[in-house]
Amino acid sequence: MHWPWTRKVSQDQIIVSWSAKTLAYVHARAGDDGVFAIQRMGVERQGTDSMDDFVDHLQALGLKGREVKVMLSPEQYQFLQIEAPAVPPEELRAAARYQIRDMVQSHIDDITLDVMRLGDGQQKPPGHLFVVAATHAVLREVTDLGGALSWTIPVIDIQEMAQRNLQNALALRDARGEQANAALVLVEGHQAVLTISAHDELFYTRRLELPEGFMGMTWSESRDEAPKVEEGYSPVEEYVPGHSGGGVSYSPAPSTTGAILDGGSSERVQRFLVEVQRSLDLWDRSWSSMPLAGLRVYAGARTQELADWLSRDLGQAVLTLDIEAQFSGLESIPVEDKAVCLPLLGLLLRTENRKL
Repeated sequence: MHWPWTRKVSQDQIIVSWSAKTLAYVHARAGDDGVFAIQRMGVERQGTDSMDDFVDHLQALGLKGREVKVMLSPEQYQFLQIEAPAVPPEELRAAARYQIRDMVQSHIDDITLDVMRLGDGQQKPPGHLFVVAATHAVLREVTDLGGALSWTIPVIDIQEMAQRNLQNALALRDARGEQANAALVLVEGHQAVLTISAHDELFYTRRLELPEGFMGMTWSESRDEAPKVEEGYSPVEEYVPGHSGGGVSYSPAPSTTGAILDGGSSERVQRFLVEVQRSLDLWDRSWSSMPLAGLRVYAGARTQELADWLSRDLGQAVLTLDIEAQFSGLESIPVEDKAVCLPLLGLLLRTENRKL
């Protein structure tokens, strides 16, 4: 029965990220054909405006009083991997909190965490978890902005899961949903995020620091040999599988700042290439039963250039993360806004109920 006072569910969705005084947002409408029509997409920077003035500006854009899903950017949380504690499900978060107490960069009492299964649960031995840890301060920044704009926030999600949704949509489109597929997304001012998924689930992720000015560097210079990776260069939170079943040992990076040592831009570009190659090699060694069906990449206006460069220097076919068939209206969005907002689109494809 349809009660006359039951509110009709809106087909409109708004997704935002709020980090470093920058709001990225997507307003989309779901179509009956499964394609989302992008109504608006943009990036608004607070700059020197007061919060009251900035809120007034966002209100003028029609962003007040909405239901809004939030995606945290990589620099706003840690994404960890642990062995699943042998406890009942209702005690899992408490046990995970104890287990990660020496891994988090803030005091354990100052974080909110969520846990999710690694992979699809079919691997042997099973029992590894991803743990998302965000500080209360980060979440307060989001909820304070939401309060000022009278938002209802049903979901707070993260980029790795949004990115997984995008690459899985493409894998299903290509009838490769059962195969492992990788995606690498580069956004100016953020860490590069590499994710590997299969069977609609996330199996592996790694973050890489981009050298300052990387998005403006020349990437495609020829190289005679791989550059030496200095000891001071380390990826962000790398996890090294201990066996083909997916067990891991934790190998934290010494710092998320200053990771790229001084040197010419060519050397820094090649170091990034080496770290991408290391990640793919690691997957091949650790998950030999699930060889990668392909790697898709995104780098804003330089996406095709990145795919061509990696195809040549990695010695394998690399495709662009071409999601425009899933979202109509993207062609009218300015390239610089689309480059920042693209990860948000993955939340439109969200089907599960994970949240912080």
